Amino acid sequence: MQLSAHPAAVRIRSGLPVAGEVVYAVGSLWISSTMLRNWPDPEGYWRDTDALAYALLAAVYLPLVLRRRFPVAVLTSTGLCVAAYFTLGYYHVVAVCGLLLALYTVASLRPRTVSARCVGGALLVLLWGTRLAEPGIGPLSVAFVTVAAIVCWVVGDGSRRLRELTRQLRLEQEAKARRAVVEERVRIARELHDVIAHHVSVIAVQTGLAGYVITSDPTTARRALDTAGGSAREALAEMRRMLVLLRAPEPGPADAVGPGMPGLAGLDDLARRVGEAGVPVDVRVTGTVYALPSGIDLCAYRVVQEALTNVLRHAPAARTTVRVHYAEDEVRVRVNDDGSGHAVARDSAARATTGQGLIGMRERATIYHGTVTAEPAPEGGFEVSLRIPVPRAGRGP
Repeated sequence: MQLSAHPAAVRIRSGLPVAGEVVYAVGSLWISSTMLRNWPDPEGYWRDTDALAYALLAAVYLPLVLRRRFPVAVLTSTGLCVAAYFTLGYYHVVAVCGLLLALYTVASLRPRTVSARCVGGALLVLLWGTRLAEPGIGPLSVAFVTVAAIVCWVVGDGSRRLRELTRQLRLEQEAKARRAVVEERVRIARELHDVIAHHVSVIAVQTGLAGYVITSDPTTARRALDTAGGSAREALAEMRRMLVLLRAPEPGPADAVGPGMPGLAGLDDLARRVGEAGVPVDVRVTGTVYALPSGIDLCAYRVVQEALTNVLRHAPAARTTVRVHYAEDEVRVRVNDDGSGHAVARDSAARATTGQGLIGMRERATIYHGTVTAEPAPEGGFEVSLRIPVPRAGRGP
């Protein structure tokens, strides 16, 4: 156990503020009593010091021990004792500091509406005491106590506001940290879904085919098992790349992409793998091909991958076309199936409105200010479209 976490150390730290208040109150009383006893008064300006004067000073300073727990009550008590002290005509300067400290405490711990009324009451008491000032310095004494009361209130109120701003900043930082955790979880979930869903769908289709024809057509069964094995190995490779990215010592932005992650250049391999699973895929690329930012490249690839995975699930006999168009300031992707799968008609509405895949596609596109639509195609079948702007050098974002 660390020394700072030891129960005795914790108790000592918790008791230090109280000890400090006690030392301050007792020390202030001792200093004020000493000044009161030793201050020269050859002209007899003030009442002679007696036991009542010391009792009033004790009533002014000793309650300051509780000023943080009961600031308004302590200020009220101190103000009444100081007013009585001034009324009796004792040497006035020694009682001023206690009232000013009580005023500062109220301003630093209570709302401005409360402390503003308190500063008015405290100032009246202090001004009442200026009548005891030596001849010739009455106006200076009035100016001094007025400025002192205002400064104590302003400094205390500023301390309160600074403490509130610090607390608000801490709450905002905690909320930001929670948002970052949620965003990272969403990012991990999106990557896991994109990696696993597609490859597991291919494996499921291929192993099902292999089990169906293993006795009647061993060659086809072997080819299906080879495809399933290749898909499993590729899934493992992508998961390793993703884990390397997530374990990076310095966290990157939410759209950061590690080296070796797939992109649109891998569409032919993706189409071949899906075709081996029983869904013919035709890839068409138009426009002048240029290098995309890695995040946008991965986003477009994942949208195509998820769309083809949905075809495997919902329309395993459909013919599918993937169109990629490179425009000057955006890239457009469209995935159409012809609707020939027996489950297409029944599942089209569900495909358009439900599923983690569609949510993940839209989240990915939103990161790059793109849009994704997924809906039944007018000519039949189903269509997924992606439009995503591409910032290029010399053209602005």
